[in-house]
Amino acid sequence: MSDQSLSRPWLATQIYRLYRDGFRQMTVGRTLWKIILIKLFIMFAVLKPFFFPNFLATQFATDAQRANYVIEQLTQSAPGSVQPVKGESP
Repeated sequence: MSDQSLSRPWLATQIYRLYRDGFRQMTVGRTLWKIILIKLFIMFAVLKPFFFPNFLATQFATDAQRANYVIEQLTQSAPGSVQPVKGESP
């Protein structure tokens, strides 16, 4: 066995123990983590459906139609952009 294969499980164990012990000893950090998790829940579970509706699902019936729309949107040039002339570098 090589030295590297022996050190990987040990390293992973040490990293796990570092975080485990760190979280156990936190006092203010626990409160901050709770606030962060509550904010993430509000953003993704509550606000996302209202501010980011599934546009593609409501406008198109099939996956092929959705894929064509996305390809068209990605490949069309922006309004007012200048297209390079063939043979010239941009």
